[in-house]
Amino acid sequence: MGKDGESMNKQTSAKKWRFGWIHLFPLPAFAIYTLFIVYPILAAFTYSFYDWQGFKRGSWVGLDNFVDLFTREPFNRLFWNALGNNVYYFVLEMIVQNGLAFILAYIIYTNIKGAGFLKAAYFIPRLLSVIVVGFLFKLILNPNNGALNTLLKKVGLASWAKPWLGDPDTALTAIILVNSWFGMGFALLLFLAGLQSISREVIEAARIDGAVGFRLIRTVIVPMMMQSIIIVSVYTFIHAFEAFELIYAMEGSQGEPVNSTDTLAIFFYRTAFGGSSGADSTAVGLGSALAIVMFFIIATVSALFLYLTRNREVQQ
Repeated sequence: MGKDGESMNKQTSAKKWRFGWIHLFPLPAFAIYTLFIVYPILAAFTYSFYDWQGFKRGSWVGLDNFVDLFTREPFNRLFWNALGNNVYYFVLEMIVQNGLAFILAYIIYTNIKGAGFLKAAYFIPRLLSVIVVGFLFKLILNPNNGALNTLLKKVGLASWAKPWLGDPDTALTAIILVNSWFGMGFALLLFLAGLQSISREVIEAARIDGAVGFRLIRTVIVPMMMQSIIIVSVYTFIHAFEAFELIYAMEGSQGEPVNSTDTLAIFFYRTAFGGSSGADSTAVGLGSALAIVMFFIIATVSALFLYLTRNREVQQ
């Protein structure tokens, strides 16, 4: 019995030792998250309350950077212009990207021939680099020898040809449409997952009751996959309010033409690092204040979406 008890104690100690090491496994991921996510957010909070001489921190100025951002020219004008562009980015992306993604997901859901190939084909653009996509479409939209204008001229629609990225009325829209092509595959997969989670028996019962076509989609399918729709909406909102890489690749950091492609992320980059927004020694402080405002906008709206999702789950 003594040997058995000693053996059991050794096994218990070994298990405790193993479980102790298991608790340490998340530490590397937590350290990386803290270094690249938590620390920059806390640093931005701190930097926004100071005056700056270049990248050298100066004296404490409290909320002056936030006041300048909302009241001082040209920052207040550029901020509201960029915010409006972000809202437009989100709305058009919801309509074009997510609208088409839902339609295509429903078509694939009906088990048409070649559904597997279509899923792969629609998702392939998402595997490309955003910078590569930006430069590719910059060539396609070139006003002189770009593929789009050349095609329009050859089919007799020369009057439709225009400098797509050089016209303030079309530049941001063109970029959003390119982004919709790029991101549609990801939204399609999320919608398809939502559709496939709906019981086939429910669909058949609704059809027996006379719900077919658009009525079936409106009264049965959309309500039952609302959680997927909200998730896609949250993702789209965050992406739209962080829009930077594609705009930078296609138009640079100046928000050209005439600030028509200026978003909050582009405005932040130019204010904090570019030095071409009229910023003086407070550029880093103003940029940090803008980053905090962006953080609160994204966090507040995302939390609202998630709150609505939870409420819907509780009601169901």
